[in-house]
Amino acid sequence: MLGAAVGVVSMAVAAGAIVASGERHRRVASPSQPAPLTLGSSTQGRSIAAFELGDPNAARKLLIVGCIHGDERAGIAIARALETLPAPAGVDLWVVENLNPDGAAANTRQNAHGVDLNRNFPFRWRRMGRRGDQQYPGRRALSEPESRIAQRLILRLRPAITIWFHQPLGVVDKSGGDVRVERRFARLTHLPLRRLTRYPGSAAGWQNHRVKGSTAFVVELHRGSLSVARAERYAKAVDALAG
Repeated sequence: MLGAAVGVVSMAVAAGAIVASGERHRRVASPSQPAPLTLGSSTQGRSIAAFELGDPNAARKLLIVGCIHGDERAGIAIARALETLPAPAGVDLWVVENLNPDGAAANTRQNAHGVDLNRNFPFRWRRMGRRGDQQYPGRRALSEPESRIAQRLILRLRPAITIWFHQPLGVVDKSGGDVRVERRFARLTHLPLRRLTRYPGSAAGWQNHRVKGSTAFVVELHRGSLSVARAERYAKAVDALAG
């Protein structure tokens, strides 16, 4: 359990509407599916939740974030596919479908404050532009509730691997962690492995700097939504990497 900020079971999230791929869907926890754990609320008060899958007592922990930019939502389908698959043995797998529900609802990259959450983390954060600019990093590092939720979860879990799904470049990024992990996922998903531009205040950059021994990396999916079969294929690649 993650304490008061994280460990509160929220059936309201399970029954609530979740925005993905431009449509509104309704998810209800089934008897075989764990209920989501409320991590906190977005700027506009939408719940941000996680599913804990697998063995809670396992030392090896993984974290999957389906969406951080609200107009890049294909990873939500992968997160949901993971929730339906048997969890790999000996792994504590955490899945956050959507870290930016306000941006997803508005179809914007930024959150409701006009902040690019992937420029709002403390490592090498710097001031750039102004509110509403595509990569506006906020007034200060961790100024946004969504970024603070992710920070608390990562520092609590200290996951061995974290995958942040983005779009639309269709590559696995060499994000600064263990390149062997990134290379293996690239092979599993048949995506090329590339080193993309290192931006200040990124989530993966902060985690790789702050959590020693952890590998956080970005997977850039292709443009558009994912079919059920394709989402399941990516989810199985996550399971293979976890195992």
